[in-house]
Amino acid sequence: MQNIEFRNKQHLFWRKIIIAGIAVLCWSNAFSQLRNGPNLPDHDSKPYHFGINLGYNKSHFLFTHHPYFLQRDTIMDIESVNNAGINLAWLVNMRMNDHFDLRMHPLDLTFSEKTFLYRENFTGDTSLVEKKVSSITLSFPVHVKFSSDRINNFKVYTLGGIKFDYDLASNAGARQAEDLIKLKKGDISVEVGLGFHFYFPVFVLTPEIKLSSGLLNLHSRDESLRYSNVIDKINSKMITFSLTVE
Repeated sequence: MQNIEFRNKQHLFWRKIIIAGIAVLCWSNAFSQLRNGPNLPDHDSKPYHFGINLGYNKSHFLFTHHPYFLQRDTIMDIESVNNAGINLAWLVNMRMNDHFDLRMHPLDLTFSEKTFLYRENFTGDTSLVEKKVSSITLSFPVHVKFSSDRINNFKVYTLGGIKFDYDLASNAGARQAEDLIKLKKGDISVEVGLGFHFYFPVFVLTPEIKLSSGLLNLHSRDESLRYSNVIDKINSKMITFSLTVE
């Protein structure tokens, strides 16, 4: 029996080594194309080009306590926790000059989930209550991108701009919502980011990190909701790691 288990472990070990080796070879082969001379030399001189964006996000709420929170003795503490989500977007890039571009996402869907943790006190015993807020957001970001000079098949850039959000899953209009935190549908955020262009023979690969901070109060406060009336303002915060193929 022990021999069988040992052989299985050996098999899994060698399989992991083979998979890792194949991944390294593919990665090395792909990036070796960056050293073969300038790829897509006319890419940046085009008046506009398009791309597909796939992202991974971590988001949470920045909130303030309502004065009613200090008057209650059942909810002792509130915390907002980071949760993961994904982004799917279509990119349109319009060239302004050699270093500045206007970038928009006419179609940008963000799937995210944010969590509030409440520590409640019932007759001397504390318990942790988790309240999740799921969002499917249709966004329209508009960014101005400032790029460095291209070095062979590499370029770095920074961007900044504004984003308009509409939450398709907002529960602000829910009537029977005793255990909900109601949020408004619309939001406006400011965004800043940093990215890199890698020029391959047939496409440009762009990894990017972006920070987003909501400007509007999303909380549709309801005095009758026990998990809502202890909170005053709620603002959204998000960090996104993405890959764009242009």
